[in-house]
Amino acid sequence: MIESLLPAATQLVVALLAAAPTPAANFSADALASDLARAAPNADREVLGLAARALACVRAREPATSPKTLSVIDYSKPSTERRLWVFDLSLGTLLFEEWVAHGRNSGDNFAQRFSNDAGSLMSSVGLFVTQDTYTGHNGYSLRLRGLDAGFNDRALERAIVMHGADYVSERVILGQGRLGRSFGCPAVRREIAPALINTIRDGSLVFAYFPVTQWLNRSPFVGGCGSSASAPPVETSP
Repeated sequence: MIESLLPAATQLVVALLAAAPTPAANFSADALASDLARAAPNADREVLGLAARALACVRAREPATSPKTLSVIDYSKPSTERRLWVFDLSLGTLLFEEWVAHGRNSGDNFAQRFSNDAGSLMSSVGLFVTQDTYTGHNGYSLRLRGLDAGFNDRALERAIVMHGADYVSERVILGQGRLGRSFGCPAVRREIAPALINTIRDGSLVFAYFPVTQWLNRSPFVGGCGSSASAPPVETSP
């Protein structure tokens, strides 16, 4: 359930639903999805296909952009499974396959609820672009800018960041049957956080999936490559 969609997002939906996918983007997405599936056999092929389509849409709309990595989070899997994959796009290889936490109010072992609202303590679905890093109360952290209006575009306002956490570990899973939960951030193992963050920082893409019908139908990235006016500029690194 997505809470409190903005009125502006409602107006945007009409334009997105009327937009047709570009054949070039679909062709690129099919080829990329096959590469990702070979590199990460434990990931869901359909989810990888949606992530590949989102990347293809970014490239079709902004040909000069060239994200180095694509990270895929599949929140439909339980927190006890490794459900974060990071791919090197130039080599077509898998760099990380990791556990990742979801928000405290999104669910227990399985995430079920998602929100774009400040104070919801829920995770958000959608496409993000990574930004700069900083060191805060959660240690070394990576800012994420949400690109899906009404679904994750308040990520910076909500301080939704990637960071390490002690509650993300196999020990925690064995002790309580699930990972600990964040305030909505995609938290990872503390020991892997610096390397993972440094790999994907500064203009890479993060695709966070759950089968939320409204998002799948309305996103300018998975919903058919909306026009360049349908989404904010991505500003990935060259």
